[in-house]
Amino acid sequence: MLDSNEDFADELADVTATRTAYDEVADLYTDLVRHQLAGQPLDRAMLAVFAESVADNGSGPIADLGCGPGRITAHLASLGAEVFGIDLSPRMIELARAQYPQLSFEQGSLEQLPMGNETLGGIVAWYSLIHTPPERVPHVLGEFHRVLASKGHVLLAFQAADLPDTVEAFDHKVTRAYRWAPTCLARLLGAAGFTMIARMVREPRPEERFGQAYLLASKDR
Repeated sequence: MLDSNEDFADELADVTATRTAYDEVADLYTDLVRHQLAGQPLDRAMLAVFAESVADNGSGPIADLGCGPGRITAHLASLGAEVFGIDLSPRMIELARAQYPQLSFEQGSLEQLPMGNETLGGIVAWYSLIHTPPERVPHVLGEFHRVLASKGHVLLAFQAADLPDTVEAFDHKVTRAYRWAPTCLARLLGAAGFTMIARMVREPRPEERFGQAYLLASKDR
């Protein structure tokens, strides 16, 4: 977990760039997304299925990885989930703690999760994996597998690529990001030891440029 400037010294350049970019826009970003879920019934449906799946398994808490200002963390908590948030950006963590003082938020990286082996019942990465360069995504999914208990669940949300089996860099409004074909990311989940449960792609809303994709999977070993 990153707690001081010395801890940032060994970060990869793109990780530092992402952290800095989200620190700079954290307050504006928080205002923009605060009530977004209210108008996104399909997104809420995927989160509800995920929360119910984790609850049915009873294998541990949920980690909202890349939680930002904590809106998804809080929504899952409202569904009865035991959940906490982790984000790369110190400012995002400050805002999340201020808005949801009843919940736990800590600073950390997707690539070095500050949890022990098999300690979680669920992981949600809600548009947070998109900033990881594609060649490092298998490692991140391996970290997800490491910290999830047997039969734990993972939910990924991301912008969908236009063509099958492709990954496309795009000009995200905050910092460099990547769109994935759901089939491509599902294949990596399988290679990491996950079994696919559901996938969904919805059409973009007026304020969105791309289709939005969701993958729900479970740890099968």
